[in-house]
Amino acid sequence: MDIHQLPALSDNYIYVLQNRGDRTVAVVDPAEAQPVLQWLKKTDSRLTAIFNTHHHGDHVGGNTQLIREFPEAVVYGGAEDWGRIPGQTVLLKEGDHVAFGDCTAEIFFVPGHTRAHIAYYFPPETVDGMGELFCGDTLFAGGCGRLFEGTPQQMVTSLNKLRTLPDQTRVWCAHEYTLKNLEFALTVDPDNPDLNVRFAEVKERRSHGEPTVPSLLGVEKKTNPFLRWDQPTLQTAMKSADPVQTFARLRGKKDQF
Repeated sequence: MDIHQLPALSDNYIYVLQNRGDRTVAVVDPAEAQPVLQWLKKTDSRLTAIFNTHHHGDHVGGNTQLIREFPEAVVYGGAEDWGRIPGQTVLLKEGDHVAFGDCTAEIFFVPGHTRAHIAYYFPPETVDGMGELFCGDTLFAGGCGRLFEGTPQQMVTSLNKLRTLPDQTRVWCAHEYTLKNLEFALTVDPDNPDLNVRFAEVKERRSHGEPTVPSLLGVEKKTNPFLRWDQPTLQTAMKSADPVQTFARLRGKKDQF
């Protein structure tokens, strides 16, 4: 399986999964249809699946047009998003598996950003020795999603599921927010040497217009404050020894940043 990254809207990424065995393609969170249709035409490929992580318009905005062009395409989404994702035909829950070509993704139920959010994880044995995580707006490079429909406890539980995956997992989040996220991270974890190195690298890449996604989960564990709610440094900074309260205070500060 090859992964292609298509920029969309102002800061979204759409991911095209291309089966190496034929010209079939799946797309993850098509914010809009046109970039996908152009890519499919250019490569003479056929869309067979749409993998949605949640119902927000900047993740499902291209569904309707893509289905119109490829009516055989199967539309996947969380079971609790039924009725909110255009064209959804498959309802997924925690522990389900979705096959695409020779690869199979495990489904994680990760509410917090929304009440029905899911993530797709392709383990390393299926994709060139690297894990591939498509996590929508739950986990960002250097950050996490806002809590629109969920609670801090739900988000901590969800992020902890993702945090337990192998370090050699590529994090394919849906937005190019990394520089802003790391600017915030430095306000709460300024003496973290790994974070300072990462910030410099990301700043350099963005100055040249280069994407900072995917990131590596091992790097996220060392530098992303929203995966470090149980670290004494951040608990001290948030004036709480409680992991969920530490996370909630971090998220509240980021909302105002």
